[in-house]
Amino acid sequence: MHKKPLIAVIEDEEHLAQGLVFNLEAEGYRTHREADGNSALAWLLKASAPGSQDQPAAILLDVMLPGRDGFSVVSALRKAGRYTPVLLLTARGRTEDVVEGFAAGADDYLPKPFDLSVLFARLTGLLRRMHWQSTIPGKRIDTSVSDDQTSPSTYTLAGRTIDLDALEIRAHDKTIHLTLMEAELLRYLLDRPRKIVARKELLENVWHVKEDTDTRAIDNFIVRLRRYLEPDPSKPIHLLTIRGVGYRFIP
Repeated sequence: MHKKPLIAVIEDEEHLAQGLVFNLEAEGYRTHREADGNSALAWLLKASAPGSQDQPAAILLDVMLPGRDGFSVVSALRKAGRYTPVLLLTARGRTEDVVEGFAAGADDYLPKPFDLSVLFARLTGLLRRMHWQSTIPGKRIDTSVSDDQTSPSTYTLAGRTIDLDALEIRAHDKTIHLTLMEAELLRYLLDRPRKIVARKELLENVWHVKEDTDTRAIDNFIVRLRRYLEPDPSKPIHLLTIRGVGYRFIP
């Protein structure tokens, strides 16, 4: 008999945390709750370690926590190689805050106050996406980047295999894990070879964030992708910055 999925609730507001736990358990999930960033990170690192018998299927993570904030918690998890899906709960809805959350490694965000049905829809989407990714490895087909309008899930570039559905970049005996947003940004650029893509276009179509003024917060993502893909990240030849406009991918 399979255990019900475990959802980690990291929230310091007592009434909100109790409400989330009550409704999650009513929907058939198991829960574990932590109320501050430091204890949450310690528990998550232990619970999500390989071989753990009680790994969380997803994490609902408040941004404003005592001790260590949510951005710091998710960043530390990703640096430790823990890729459990994270849904950020944030009262800070500015574009810069949203992008900062994704840059730290979060998979999705939900501004407070939120409707419970929306939260469950986002959570179900994360769990479904992770299930799809876990079934993909036997279906991989390597496809070189081209100028047509098809959107393959796997590319080859500079001796590296970019498997976007599996959230991986493989080179020789090394595998780099991508966050969901890193993969979505890379997919968007790879699907538009040689075309200049504006920052606003990326914010609206990858992050689904509307912004009246330009922002450079997305530059951090490009810097990380260059580390993964460029022979010399300080002298990029594939992911180029077009000053004052945006970016351009050169196959």
